[in-house]
Amino acid sequence: MLALLLGGFALLYGPAYLDLSRTIWATDEQGHGPIILAVALWLLYSQRHALAALPAEPVPWLGWPLLVFALLLYAFGRSQDIIMFAIGSQMVLMVAVLLLFSSVRGLRLVWFPIFFLLFMVPLPEALVAAITAPLKSAVSAVASNLLYYLGYPVGRSGVVMTVGPYQLLVADACAGLNSMFTLEALGMLYMNLMRYTSVPRNVALAILLIPTAFIANIVRVMILVLVTYHFGDEAGQGFVHGFAGMVLFMVALMLMLVLDKVLGMFFSNAKAPA
Repeated sequence: MLALLLGGFALLYGPAYLDLSRTIWATDEQGHGPIILAVALWLLYSQRHALAALPAEPVPWLGWPLLVFALLLYAFGRSQDIIMFAIGSQMVLMVAVLLLFSSVRGLRLVWFPIFFLLFMVPLPEALVAAITAPLKSAVSAVASNLLYYLGYPVGRSGVVMTVGPYQLLVADACAGLNSMFTLEALGMLYMNLMRYTSVPRNVALAILLIPTAFIANIVRVMILVLVTYHFGDEAGQGFVHGFAGMVLFMVALMLMLVLDKVLGMFFSNAKAPA
């Protein structure tokens, strides 16, 4: 039965994943998609024995309507080329399958991997554009002001930064909504792995991840500006540009660890059993 379900899922969503790999997953803004998918599948795989050990208590009155809704949403998304609907339907489909072949307890067991797939669903372009523009402007303003106070000849016009003889455009991938969305996913994964039982602690960390992502983006832009100023435009746009993306996540991870320690002073450190 499991093999049939996995085979059906692969046949249904394989073409959608293939389209993603040829389009938005190949961009800097949405390059995190395959990683999110791989992590979610790994989390689901790690719970396979616990899920199989649960008694089957199907809930067909809810499972069948959700299954029909998921398939209709997928069909509509594929036919109308609305990738958000096509990919988003997989979460509803997984919930429906669990309710039909497992139980509510099974759904509770693997709710996080299913929820985590939300971070690979492409965001609406209108929403991304509306939020990214002020984010980029704010990141550029803070980064340029900090560098100016440190004595660097930095100027700014909108999202274009001038440092010495060089001009740099703060791109969407450097300080946009998608990068913050990715960092939020990293934080959610961290909280899941830590297994804290304190709901207020988890909620506080989730909220604090938003300014954490903002700070990490500022650090990334500052690094690119400093590299360009000291080593030239080719260095800033070459390997270091890609490496700055890794720095973004390292800074975000370090800030999360610091926040985690601080929150531990105010909330319980109790963890759920593995």
